[in-house]
Amino acid sequence: MIEAEWWDYESHDEWVDAVAGDIGFIIESALDARKDCLLALSGGKTPIAAYQKLATQKLDWKKVTIIPVDDRLVKVDDPASNVGMLAKIFLPRGARVVPLGADNKDYKQAGAAADARLQDLPWPPDLVLLGMGEDGHTASIFPGPDFESALDAPKARRAIGVMPDPLPKDAPFPRVTMTRAAILSSRALMIALTGAKKRDVLERAIEDGAGSKLPIGRVLAEAEQAIDIHWSAE
Repeated sequence: MIEAEWWDYESHDEWVDAVAGDIGFIIESALDARKDCLLALSGGKTPIAAYQKLATQKLDWKKVTIIPVDDRLVKVDDPASNVGMLAKIFLPRGARVVPLGADNKDYKQAGAAADARLQDLPWPPDLVLLGMGEDGHTASIFPGPDFESALDAPKARRAIGVMPDPLPKDAPFPRVTMTRAAILSSRALMIALTGAKKRDVLERAIEDGAGSKLPIGRVLAEAEQAIDIHWSAE
């Protein structure tokens, strides 16, 4: 049984404030407890406003390390780069932003390099923040030849290269992504999404649990921690 709590907001601005506020609270709690904080944040356009709001908070950013949950194998200055987006927002605040992938034609080699990079970080993350596509994918766990590998990788494996099939039309790139085990190792798990269609998809995936055909359902079905879902219609 997936333990999920929905937080609904009447406006996008309320959603932005809540997501930023919750992440900020997790950062403060981690700094109080361990003197450092590791965040794994999803990319895409949906959470950008919340990240920008978060970056205005007066926190000890020099003790915060941020990684993308997944990334497209493109150059850092490419608009499709998740780490490029995170770096623009958080590097000026003094945070450390660590890339997951790089421009590499060999996506499996890129996955091995991403895993090695994550092995050097203090683990587990204090927060993994996931998004979700309308097709039910989360992180870069898509249907394709590497789908089961991303889901069933050994617990010690933190990242893997993946080739979605078919490639998404809006971002037709091979990817690197945190594995299901790495995502679920986090101290806190949050999902941030907007729009009625995505809510319907996520509700169905949660209801289906381990029997879900959607990546998000397969990931969440193995979660042992409670999941906070922040949603607004806008």
